[in-house]
Amino acid sequence: MLPKHLRLTSPADFRRTIRRGRRAGSRTVVVHRHDGAAGLARFGGPRVGLVVSKAVGNAVTRHRVSRQLRHAAGPILADLPRGADLVIRALPASAEASTERLGRDIKKALRKLERRRRG
Repeated sequence: MLPKHLRLTSPADFRRTIRRGRRAGSRTVVVHRHDGAAGLARFGGPRVGLVVSKAVGNAVTRHRVSRQLRHAAGPILADLPRGADLVIRALPASAEASTERLGRDIKKALRKLERRRRG
């Protein structure tokens, strides 16, 4: 489980990240990234929020996918700037994906976002 200071918890944080951030996707996930608001002091590093809708499956499947996404996102946080917020939205294909696959897809989406940001 991610510590509370590394999680997006408020609806306003999710809304800001999804509306103002950039988006990139893969077969199993869509990643929204917002690099923070100017003047917003924050401690503890980048934050992550998960969206796993009923389209992914029943409650057991959604919770399993959430655990897999949290596990896959943990090591990726070290590569992000302190003020970054991520929302990882699971797509229906994530129900059959392994944790390794989800991790690769998150990294792939973040690389796409970085390429778009640079050029």
